[in-house]
Amino acid sequence: MINHPVGRPAQPGPDAAPPPPAADPRPTAPRAAGPGGAVRAGGAVPTAVAPRPARILVLLAAFVCAACGLVYELELVALGGYLLGDSVTQTSVVLSVMVFAMGVGSLLAKGLTRRPATSFALVEYALSLVGGLSALALYCGWAWLHQPRATLVALIAATVLIGLLIGAEIPLLMTLIQRIRQEHAGRAVADLFAADYVGALIGGLAFPFVLLPALGQTAGALLTGAVNAVAGAAVVLWLFRTEPAPRTRLLLWTGCGLVLALLALAAACTGAIERAARHALYGGPIRFATQSRYQEIVLAGGADEAPRVPAQRGAPPLELFLDGRLAVCGPDEYRDHEALVRPALAAGPSGRVLVLGGDGLALREVLLHPAVRSVLVVERDPELSGLARRDAAFAALTGNAFDDPRVRLVQAEPMGWLRGSAERFDVIVSDLDGAVSGGKYRSLEFFGLAAGRLAPEGRLAVRGGAPDAPGGGLWADESGLAAAGLSAVAYRAGGPSGEDCGEPGPASAFLLAARTAPGLGLSPDVPAPRSLTVPALRAAEARLAAGRPSPLPPPHTLLGP
Repeated sequence: MINHPVGRPAQPGPDAAPPPPAADPRPTAPRAAGPGGAVRAGGAVPTAVAPRPARILVLLAAFVCAACGLVYELELVALGGYLLGDSVTQTSVVLSVMVFAMGVGSLLAKGLTRRPATSFALVEYALSLVGGLSALALYCGWAWLHQPRATLVALIAATVLIGLLIGAEIPLLMTLIQRIRQEHAGRAVADLFAADYVGALIGGLAFPFVLLPALGQTAGALLTGAVNAVAGAAVVLWLFRTEPAPRTRLLLWTGCGLVLALLALAAACTGAIERAARHALYGGPIRFATQSRYQEIVLAGGADEAPRVPAQRGAPPLELFLDGRLAVCGPDEYRDHEALVRPALAAGPSGRVLVLGGDGLALREVLLHPAVRSVLVVERDPELSGLARRDAAFAALTGNAFDDPRVRLVQAEPMGWLRGSAERFDVIVSDLDGAVSGGKYRSLEFFGLAAGRLAPEGRLAVRGGAPDAPGGGLWADESGLAAAGLSAVAYRAGGPSGEDCGEPGPASAFLLAARTAPGLGLSPDVPAPRSLTVPALRAAEARLAAGRPSPLPPPHTLLGP
């Protein structure tokens, strides 16, 4: 039963909401549906397919774009480490600048949402060119300009441009999703970011495991750029082809074709450009060059396998470069490797030897000792250890050491292998550069793991830092060995390194460690070394001991400075 009010109707209060407008009695025409069932009303854009498949395709575009964006980001991180060294600094710079630029790009994208499909295509075309050509351009600038500061500026500029374009993608994709079908903002954001994060996962895994080892830095970046361009064209020129006017659509088709043509031309010329850049950078003929999963390996110079006609005056020295730094100078490499290996095998048992680092040069010195029964070589990069078999000149330099039946080669990261192994060795020779990989091969953790693999009378020989290096250098290394329970003696090689290759430097420093203080000597039952004598070794030890600080600086650790 409904009670009707009696008397005058109540008047609305001053804060009461106004009554709703009366319904318009005029009939309204139904909203016209565009192609595929999308509705134009409320700002909707007609699509080539029904709203639900169209929405899935936009999410797929977000997935692809996220994968490409992370590939660009990782490519810049890796390239910064290769070209400028100090991978921690380069990683921090690239990641922080990239995130900042993405935020700025998202803000700038507000002005592009009036025509989201066309704007998205233009953003993808620009990102394809900048990201796809970035690796090749930075490498060439580094090789020809010889200006580390200019390379750093160029790296930051490329990071900013790529970050701005990546940041503009999400607002445009969100606008496209909402124009296909209006829905709750939270659900749309959840779906879009899920596609974005999964795409980033795939891109992050594809870069180190597929693109880098199979294609290298430049070809991998160019392929990623082409995928970016195709994703942008697919969204605009097919799915949202009714948004741009016919003239604009023609220009977008032309732009897509030009972008793909430029990337294809760059891919066709990559080999010639890289060869010219490497020749300018390294000089001499390039015998072998590859970008492995771990590093760039370049072998230059050396004598030709077949004599030239007419005969040349003299061949340039054989040089091995790892990530652009001179790792082996053929004419004088024996000084370092004799100094590293010979004192370690001079006294005490030496039947079982472990060599960390697989270029074969330290192995050559180990195999000269007749008491050695077995040698295990641990090297993470199969391209480096395979170089001694692939190139005749480098194989001759190693004395064809890997063909010796006493040698067993294991492909593994040395520090990880030490942690997982239970084998014991009479001698461990670490031919690893302590300056790379964040200094982990001169850390207390590394020395502790190596000490755990030594037999009771075992010796450990390592490369040390410079005595006057920041952070303690050689003396911080000795401190780390002491903390690992080993007593070490410091000494120098037989002469300056790299002088025959145009990069002279002071004689390298080394440390020989054992559980009891080791003495420096040379084995009498092997050919005499070319650069070492016992008096020279002991004189070098005395000179270094005179400058030994007391107390020693703290050891370097994986979490320390």
